[in-house]
Amino acid sequence: MIASSLFVVLAALAAEHQFAAAQYPTTFGPGGNVSSLEGLWSSGSGAVLTGDGFANPMNRSFTYPDTAGVAVSFTNDGWFELSRYRFISNGSEPTCIKGVIGWLHGEYKTFPNGSLHLYPLEDGFQQIQDPCAAVSNFIENYNGTEYYTAWQVYQDTSKGLTARLYQFDGQPYPPMQQRSATPNMLPKQKLANATSTASNGGSGSSSSGSGVSRRSNAATPSTTWAASGLAAFALIGASVLLV
Repeated sequence: MIASSLFVVLAALAAEHQFAAAQYPTTFGPGGNVSSLEGLWSSGSGAVLTGDGFANPMNRSFTYPDTAGVAVSFTNDGWFELSRYRFISNGSEPTCIKGVIGWLHGEYKTFPNGSLHLYPLEDGFQQIQDPCAAVSNFIENYNGTEYYTAWQVYQDTSKGLTARLYQFDGQPYPPMQQRSATPNMLPKQKLANATSTASNGGSGSSSSGSGVSRRSNAATPSTTWAASGLAAFALIGASVLLV
């Protein structure tokens, strides 16, 4: 009886592995990839990009993209820049959707075990907007080292050269297509001094302060979230990137 149950479990695991292998290649790290990480990679529609036009470290402001996503640029000499815009749901309060937009840059290193570590300079920052929090809109420093258990570059039959980063818990970022073989970055140096305390972005703040710089035709954050699929997302009780 025990042997029979064990066989069923092993068979299920094997089927799951075959399904995953059919979706994506199973080789990770420099030895199993069709390309290096060099270039500009972005998920979904490519609305989130690195370089000029997403974040301004000098006044700690953002220009909100039309949709959420993640983008990262890598150079072959060890530099990276990362832009990220995501929503986080609240399982107990479906209408309390938190919006997080962030930027950081610095140096990166790959390791023989296939992992990837990002070491930010001390000028990264993120803005958090939570309509249900005591402070609904603020900007804070964001300079923590990021660990990825694996990275992967492969040729997608319909989307072309594609990269995936696997987070510390093994969960992958959405597939990121190569938008350019050349990385798009702000200068590879510390661009601003981190503030000692979080700054309040205020409601409807602009690039003149420490809040959000919005396109002239953009709406307030709550309207922007709704346009990006907030109604459907409210049913999900997890942190996700909408792409």
